[in-house]
Amino acid sequence: MSARDGDGWVSCHCGGKHWGLHGAAGLLMARDQLLLLQHRSEWVHNGDTWGIPGGARDSHETPVEAAIREAVEECGIEPEHLRVLHTHTDDHGDWRYDTVIASATPLLIPHQMNSEAQELRWVDWNEVDTMTLHPSFAASWPTVKALLHTLF
Repeated sequence: MSARDGDGWVSCHCGGKHWGLHGAAGLLMARDQLLLLQHRSEWVHNGDTWGIPGGARDSHETPVEAAIREAVEECGIEPEHLRVLHTHTDDHGDWRYDTVIASATPLLIPHQMNSEAQELRWVDWNEVDTMTLHPSFAASWPTVKALLHTLF
């Protein structure tokens, strides 16, 4: 097992091509009515769309571990300012994406962006529907939004 053994594409039986040999996970950080969203760089897969920090899960990681690791790498957050509340799984059978929902304290401040993002922004929940979303995030957003209303 290598330290980063999850990077790679999977041809899914759904007909799509997904990143993450062992699936993928992302972290949806919420504070009050705000969500931390990432505007993806134009050069990445599904670029120039909005979504959450995330990426390939390695074989030794849980979805929560992978989602937090990716958010640290992509946003420079400090995980001690998070409280994980729920995980929503989009399971395709041979591939899955886990959206880890966490509440963020006011001390959680993104300190950096890697080259995969052109912007990080706290966005009101009601504004998300008007944004150009990453296709996978857009597909799961109605379910995730309903979950947010039960969790907060």
